[in-house]
Amino acid sequence: MKHTLPRLLPHLTALLVTGLLLQAPLHAQNKPAAKSGTIATVNGVAIPASRSDAFLNDQLAQGQQDSEQLRAAIRNDLINREMLAQAARKKGFDKKPEVQARFEIARQDLLVSAYLQDFVASHPISDEAVKAEYENIIKAMGNKEYKARHILVSTEDEAKNIIAELQKGGKFEELAKQSKDPGSKDRGGELGWNNPAGYVKPFADALVKLEKGKFSATPVKTDYGWHVIQLDDVRDMKHPPFEEVKPQIQQRLQQQAVAKHISELRAQTKIE
Repeated sequence: MKHTLPRLLPHLTALLVTGLLLQAPLHAQNKPAAKSGTIATVNGVAIPASRSDAFLNDQLAQGQQDSEQLRAAIRNDLINREMLAQAARKKGFDKKPEVQARFEIARQDLLVSAYLQDFVASHPISDEAVKAEYENIIKAMGNKEYKARHILVSTEDEAKNIIAELQKGGKFEELAKQSKDPGSKDRGGELGWNNPAGYVKPFADALVKLEKGKFSATPVKTDYGWHVIQLDDVRDMKHPPFEEVKPQIQQRLQQQAVAKHISELRAQTKIE
């Protein structure tokens, strides 16, 4: 009614990193690099400081605190990564098609992430736009909430029969046991308090026309089937303050802007 193939390498890496960050050695592994711009060499292969910086920034973004222990853990982890990567290349894993395919996927992931981060940074959502969207949402939701019940059946005749039983004094809660809606049939058809915008339009239109305590005199047709609706109560709706929902609205507008940009790029792209 209301409106992922596993990757072996990332799992191993995550396991390795977790262990290293929890217990990092602070002795020989933390020696300064022999060459400027590198943090260590493994079998003659230099590990650039830029790689360590990127790793550090990722950890800080995830809430880690910068410390000598963290930097030692990152250096140790990068040494292990290079050591294991060299071992993998010796066995020819870098030549395997499935590994090369994952290399390309990882490369694309990084490129796409960098591109979209740049797009979001260069197309900020203004406070005015967020405020306007908030006001549009409030307007669409209205100022009332409705506590309703319904009985959902497959045919119009079934709905008419239920209405006839109600008109004879039948109990809505009992008749609701034949409803097709498993989420409400065992609760007497109760849907709880909701804003009409949370329902499909034909249902919402019929609901707001009802008087409190009354049921629909004619069946209501939606894509789900035929409904008999009863309005139990109405109350004023309390909208959340703007500052409370501002981050969610801003994120939604950013997602919409990204989706629009992707659609525009798609329209300019030759796809065969």
